[in-house]
Amino acid sequence: MVHDISHDKGTDAEPKAPDASVQLARDQAVKQVERRRHFWMRATMGTLFMLILAVIWAFAEYHNAGGWPTSGFSQSSGIANVWNYWIIYPAIAWVLLTAGDAWWVFGRKPVSEAEIQREMERQAGQRR
Repeated sequence: MVHDISHDKGTDAEPKAPDASVQLARDQAVKQVERRRHFWMRATMGTLFMLILAVIWAFAEYHNAGGWPTSGFSQSSGIANVWNYWIIYPAIAWVLLTAGDAWWVFGRKPVSEAEIQREMERQAGQRR
């Protein structure tokens, strides 16, 4: 004789256990909190990296140009008192990547039940 345990409820089961939708919402909230924390860590580390890179750039250009950029900035280096402005390229890339990352973390919303139902109805209509 085989006992069917699919309908048995354990005696130690919690009577106040959350249902699946509440658990799903909680899991999504936890993931979003983690995404935000990771974003701020990446943004902070990226800012520190850009500051260090800017300091290195300033020391190198000061040494190459023989002083402060009293004659402005140029694409070429080695001209007296003219600094090469290559630092703007990694700075622009960092700003764009950080903005994209911020949109990815803060701008996206979790999929709602209504969107899931609409997609299921749309797909069911295509199969007919």
